[in-house]
Amino acid sequence: MKVRRAGDAALLVETGDLATSHRLDTAFRDAAPPGIVDVVPGERTVLVVTEPGTDLDRLAALLPGLPLPDDAAGGADPVEIPVVYDGDDLDEVARLTGLSRDEVVDRHASADYTVAYLGFSPGFAYLTGLDPALHVARRESPRTAVPAGSVAIAGPYTSVYPSRSPGGWRLLGRSGLALWDVTRDPPSLLRPGTRVRFVREEQR
Repeated sequence: MKVRRAGDAALLVETGDLATSHRLDTAFRDAAPPGIVDVVPGERTVLVVTEPGTDLDRLAALLPGLPLPDDAAGGADPVEIPVVYDGDDLDEVARLTGLSRDEVVDRHASADYTVAYLGFSPGFAYLTGLDPALHVARRESPRTAVPAGSVAIAGPYTSVYPSRSPGGWRLLGRSGLALWDVTRDPPSLLRPGTRVRFVREEQR
């Protein structure tokens, strides 16, 4: 674990792997040292943002000895996301992968996922665990508006668009579950380390 300064009020912790990033993020949120105002985990890093004037050298010296939990998810059950698989790109994904529509859906819905990190837009979770057979590139031409709740894949990730936004991921279906709600605490349903499962629903 390497700790570097990131400006005058932050530290960048190089964890080396996703699991350690999740465990460190959980440790900070469960018992953060004084002066920390935000923690932003990435795939191999954790950005620790502090209050102005915090002694960064002292904080950096504390980090290697911070106890890390064994399981970032704390043994919690996976979050289940209901999906109607009728996405606009489902046929194209089937063609690109050489699978049938049903095989694409079955592979997507049968996998176990973990939130790697949040980014792109509030509540947008990059989920790892996608079947390698479904690894397809983003669309060459992004859509100007993807509806909220759209379930999509791109490269090794899958996600659910938490709000209407531009996007170039390939759409497999849609969910009515609210991933981002400003009236909820916290607003994002998902956080790094959360386990996720997609549950197939019939079209209504």
